[in-house]
Amino acid sequence: MVSKRVTVKNEEGLHMRPAGLVTREMTKFQSTVYFIFEDKKINAKSVMNLIAGGIKCGSEITIECEGEDENEALERAVNMIEKEL
Repeated sequence: MVSKRVTVKNEEGLHMRPAGLVTREMTKFQSTVYFIFEDKKINAKSVMNLIAGGIKCGSEITIECEGEDENEALERAVNMIEKEL
């Protein structure tokens, strides 16, 4: 298992469009991918769970990946949250 703490930079947080983009990318990986925010462990492969997570701009989350391609999944998730969205 690998993980990294990041800050959400998107001004609108993980609302519908960015949540959909994240989900689409994370489903390409075999590994499980979770976003841990406050007391919630959110499946990053579920758009509804991401939206329901209430992750806003400036929120600190931990991205946790486990599986055969965990390093690649973590790198992609971190790049999306910190740079692309």
